[in-house]
Amino acid sequence: MQNNIQNNLISWYNHNHRQFPWRETTNPYYIWISEIMLQQTTTEAVIPYYKRFIQTFDTIDKLASASLEEVYKLWEGLGYYRRAKHIHETAQLICEKYDGQFPDTYEDILKLKGIGPYTAGAICSIAYGLSAPAIDGNVLRIISRLYALTENIALPKAQKNIFHIVNDLLIGYDASAFNQGLMDLGATICRPLNPQCEICPIAPFCKARQSGQQKVLPISIKNIKHKEINYITGIITYQDQYVMIQNPAGLLENLYGFIQYELESPYRFIEEFEKQYYISLSLVSYHGQVKHVFTHRTWHMHIYHFTISKPLSSLYSLNDISQLPVSTAHLKVLKHYLKTIE
Repeated sequence: MQNNIQNNLISWYNHNHRQFPWRETTNPYYIWISEIMLQQTTTEAVIPYYKRFIQTFDTIDKLASASLEEVYKLWEGLGYYRRAKHIHETAQLICEKYDGQFPDTYEDILKLKGIGPYTAGAICSIAYGLSAPAIDGNVLRIISRLYALTENIALPKAQKNIFHIVNDLLIGYDASAFNQGLMDLGATICRPLNPQCEICPIAPFCKARQSGQQKVLPISIKNIKHKEINYITGIITYQDQYVMIQNPAGLLENLYGFIQYELESPYRFIEEFEKQYYISLSLVSYHGQVKHVFTHRTWHMHIYHFTISKPLSSLYSLNDISQLPVSTAHLKVLKHYLKTIE
């Protein structure tokens, strides 16, 4: 066998690849679900969610016919809930447009909601064996080092260049093993810090290593604006029940949580609540704060306990809440509150 980048990487992958449940199938539906779950989430965290999800919705038809609330409940704790909404909508579209069969071309897959070039490439290569690049952060880093590219890989121009490089490398080779080999190499050997070049299967071809730049490259500088938000978060109770509302469109859409306002005082919270719900609140106690970090924002939730003198329609017992799709941020709030009243 010729000693080149492709053969070395594919041979290494075939002998050393990591074992995951989604690697035991070529079903495009299962691979799609795993790839969406793996966005912004570690592989170890995804495994139990993936297994539960596939056991519950083992076909696209079952996913499409489920309620969004059922989908959210299975997704609870994974975060980035828009992913769950998109796969639910996409499953319905596949049933309507493709008779329940996952599309089998890169172009058609890329048109599906929530699927970008990386996910389309991963599905095409792993499920169908098509020669399609799957460019994620690991691949950007590896190719940058392999070819000693000094461009900022956070920029679209550099990413487009790397896409073409990988596309050329794939021609005539096992695209599934090659793409997954790059994923595993980036996760285990060609890591962001202190790459293990001495055991890397493609180290002989790495220009960054040859020039001593493997700990410098890639250049990856992102311009991210991060917003800090302070909320008064209300634990509002009536007897042994809690007021929880379903979020409108936007962040945490359709998930349940406590009422919160971006205000500076619990007394202003009372004013805002009474203006909106026409029910008076009594302030009982302060229970500290919980911080929850999103990609581009951080919530500082200052927790106050209030009571109402008559019931609202959106009252739930703790048992009821355990059955609702509640946002991770507000589950943290509830857990913190319950701990303070033990």
